[in-house]
Amino acid sequence: MNAFAGGGTTSAWLGALLGLGFGAGVWLVAVGLPTRRAPTLDQRLAPYVGWRQPIDGRGVGARLLRVVRPAARRAEEWYARLGSDPESVRRRLRQAGDPTTLEQFRAQQTLSGLGAGAVGALLVGVRASGFGFGPDVGPLRAVLLVAVCVLVGVVARDQVLSWRARARVNRILGEFPAVAELLALSVAAGEGLAGALERVARTSSGELADELRQALGDTRTGAPLPDALEAMADRVQTTGLGTFVDGLVVALERGTPLADVLRAQAQDARVLARRRLMEAGGRREIVMMVPVVFLILPVTVLFAVYPGLAVLDLGT
Repeated sequence: MNAFAGGGTTSAWLGALLGLGFGAGVWLVAVGLPTRRAPTLDQRLAPYVGWRQPIDGRGVGARLLRVVRPAARRAEEWYARLGSDPESVRRRLRQAGDPTTLEQFRAQQTLSGLGAGAVGALLVGVRASGFGFGPDVGPLRAVLLVAVCVLVGVVARDQVLSWRARARVNRILGEFPAVAELLALSVAAGEGLAGALERVARTSSGELADELRQALGDTRTGAPLPDALEAMADRVQTTGLGTFVDGLVVALERGTPLADVLRAQAQDARVLARRRLMEAGGRREIVMMVPVVFLILPVTVLFAVYPGLAVLDLGT
């Protein structure tokens, strides 16, 4: 009887697991049906007008963002005091090519701070439970540690955005001379500016090509080409690209031959890239002095002085 009872329990567990697996499979099939994941109107129009895809609001992360959004609104003033003012955040989001809105970014900052605070609270709990090492953490120190963790989480999310924006701007500046040369060649071959931009955006890849595709998408929605190019320069906000766009706009307004203008702009882009490389080399040279002065030079001095000290010691 006991063996039979044990076999019945095993069969019940096996049946429960099989039923659970079957139910999970049916649910996955139902969720993956084409009727449940039909593209929206924005997603169908995006390939033709160059719109950036909005943030999907149906995932778990989006639901968490909606939960902490009221707290993020109330903490807006504190974020501005930390150096993360709204205009700076919007500018860096545009430079990073991130479709996240300011409100969503504030919610992400709040979530980052809460997550870091939870990690700090966990460390305090481990220390208080006796599993940690060192002296016990008092209540004041525990609160201070959690507050510092929250502050670090908030600032870290802002710094990650700054790094992403800086890296993308550097990639755009690296791609800029080649794109300017391609535009000059296309216009010199007889194409108009819009056609040259379309050809370069279609045949090129990279961050600058994405910006050109977005500018062309703005023109398809009714914006004039000069306004679309100026909007692209405002999104990136770099000196070289801004000068390049200003030259194109002036040439379009005054009827200056575009081939000569683009050739001169491409030459300026090459000079700007060369100057950026020289500046980067100068900064790297200063950084390289740190291991030379603090690592290699002391070892060299030690090898030079130690034999003499050893001889003096033997002489005594």
